[in-house]
Amino acid sequence: MFSGIDEVDWASMEHAYGPADDVPHLLRGLASDDPAEREAALDGMYGAVHHQGDVYACTLACIPYLFELVVDPGVQDRGSVVELLTSIGGFDLDEDDEAEIDEDEIEGAANYAMAAAAVTAGADVFFELVADEDPGVRLAAPLALATLHRHPVRVLALLRERLPVEPAEEVRLALVEAAGRVALRHRPLAERVGRWLGRLAERADSPGLRLAALAQLARCSPDGLPGDVVPVVSGLLREMRAAPDREAGAGQDAGRGGSAGTAPAGVRGARAEDSEAPDDGAPGAEAVDAEPPQGAGVEPADADAVAAEVVEAPAAEAEPVTHRGEQIAAPTLVGQVRALAAQENAGSGAPWAADLLRTLHVGLDDRVADRTALLADQLRSPDRRQRIDAVRMSGGLIRAWRGSYEELVALVGEQLADPDPRLAEAASHVLEELFSLAAPAADALAARLAAGPEGWVRTWAGGPPGLGSTVKALARLGDARALPALTAALELPRVPHDVGAAVVHLGAAARPLAGALRRRLAEVELDEGAYDRASPLLAGLTGLRAGEAAPEVLRVLRGAPEYRGEWLRTAALRALGSFGPAAREAVPELRVLLRRPGTASATEAAEALWAIAGEAEAVLPVLIEGLQSDQVHDRRAAAVALGTLGPRAAVVAPRLRALLAHEELWLRVDAAVALWQVTGRAGEAVEALLAAWERSRHVRVRVAECLVGMGPVPEGAAAAPVLRSELASVRRHNAMDGGYGSHDIHEDEKLLALCRRALRGAGKGSTT
Repeated sequence: MFSGIDEVDWASMEHAYGPADDVPHLLRGLASDDPAEREAALDGMYGAVHHQGDVYACTLACIPYLFELVVDPGVQDRGSVVELLTSIGGFDLDEDDEAEIDEDEIEGAANYAMAAAAVTAGADVFFELVADEDPGVRLAAPLALATLHRHPVRVLALLRERLPVEPAEEVRLALVEAAGRVALRHRPLAERVGRWLGRLAERADSPGLRLAALAQLARCSPDGLPGDVVPVVSGLLREMRAAPDREAGAGQDAGRGGSAGTAPAGVRGARAEDSEAPDDGAPGAEAVDAEPPQGAGVEPADADAVAAEVVEAPAAEAEPVTHRGEQIAAPTLVGQVRALAAQENAGSGAPWAADLLRTLHVGLDDRVADRTALLADQLRSPDRRQRIDAVRMSGGLIRAWRGSYEELVALVGEQLADPDPRLAEAASHVLEELFSLAAPAADALAARLAAGPEGWVRTWAGGPPGLGSTVKALARLGDARALPALTAALELPRVPHDVGAAVVHLGAAARPLAGALRRRLAEVELDEGAYDRASPLLAGLTGLRAGEAAPEVLRVLRGAPEYRGEWLRTAALRALGSFGPAAREAVPELRVLLRRPGTASATEAAEALWAIAGEAEAVLPVLIEGLQSDQVHDRRAAAVALGTLGPRAAVVAPRLRALLAHEELWLRVDAAVALWQVTGRAGEAVEALLAAWERSRHVRVRVAECLVGMGPVPEGAAAAPVLRSELASVRRHNAMDGGYGSHDIHEDEKLLALCRRALRGAGKGSTT
């Protein structure tokens, strides 16, 4: 094994962390008899040689040696190596990707293409591995074939042939998953695979296999799903709970990367969660129907026969996937992921059920009503693990899709009272992100808060404390029952960093906290840590418009230290501005700050002076100067401030109009809003705002706020169909694949409310 490995000039290559001269050691480690050494080697491969899915020259040089490992029956944990090869070779670069490649990315793109070609060229070995004695290898081989082999019809034939004789339930699920992946990658085969999956979903001999077939059917041929998919899936889940031993199958090894557990970094791109598939005209898809099923004993088109075999074949005794001979506590990322997965799945007879349900939800996509009903059923399950999964999936659904979620949210709220801390914590985290949508769970949140102060505040060794999820969720509802927790938080030696935001959301109900905020601000030492300690207090006072705190805020403004002093002054100036005339004692200080035109402090001071004293003549020259700053951020701040002056700043209209053509989108938006505010004429501003709306979803809330301010949107106005189209969309405007922000739901619900207000004519003026 590894013939010629020492002749390769590894030192001339690099991986994510420098010279690749350690790669031979990693490859040999994968073949070690020592489980800890194998774990460390696999971690090194994913962490450096195939870092975050990247392919380097050294990654390409590894491919022949990785193939040597997977075909040697004396090597343990070969399933992990099969997964590694699948990840290295499974990157699809479609035409859109190729069109967007810059010069700096050409080498990387070429490496991906060469890796795909090299692994695909050796993919025939995976045919033999589908029947390997090691169930861990059998678990990884089907998706390797589905992802990498050039002949999808031949792959489908083998998957179907193997299914009736495969004894390990988890491997059988992987065979079904692989068939779904073939259909996604080769769309002309989707109908054929869909028919086969439909028959499996009706007739397979285990509820887990029927659920797997439904999950893949939802992804590759959703029209083939039964009309009553929710009660069907609910029935399958009940069957699985009633017969856990039969469904356990491979559940004993949930700690490995793969369909039962959490795949190591880099593997996920080749698994069912990856919904990307080539177009119908992708290479290998055109002629697949004409290809003979070489080496397979089942004609691909004979879906009925294969489904019948699966149903009628004698049920083999479930063989657990235990390719990892012993559990080890390796200090590696891969090891930690496996350990966490093992802990998460402890005591579960079918840990893969959650993955199947997630796949089903991905396939159901915008069928929000079906997904909501299914999750509601899961949340009523006596199986606590199923409820934990349902809570998490509920968060994902609400985060991405608009819908009616009152019942679902109430059910999530019920989990707060569960004695399992994982379930209660998962529910509170989901509710924290819902803001106003968490209203059906308000009483449950209040009950959890009243049960005791544990969890009111979270502490970390390396940073400031933060409010617990339950406190934040209740405060974001504007519910006064959050007050005791916030009062207690303000008495801590270190005030939680997010107290200010909670006070802002609580609104008028938080007014009793003004005295404590003021007192704690007066105690802040104005040293290098002043910003971190004072900013949450200033945010809270700003939200309350607590003008009586002007003396304490002025102390901070005058004594801001050099470190983060600009940030601290900005926060203090915004607080003073929010106080309005109640902060009149700050006027002399603000006039001094105006003498530094063109700076952020001068702009903020001008805006505060206008809010407090209305001295337009004093602030206008400063803001005009800010509008000419070299920094886009400063120009935006000046434009926003000029807008607050209204007609008193009409003289700047030509300057604002010129900014409508600026390359920076957000500056164009701020300039358009300000232009309407200072002139009272909406025409050219609306045109610029609607263009920005189409250009970027991120500006839509700001644009909608301006449209509401302009007043009734006439039926024939250009803005009307734009707003109606937004309201008709089921997808949240800021939903992202693979990521999200903690305020995404709040921002989208705010956008919907603004669109409705604009269309029903709240506000003054006209958009025509």
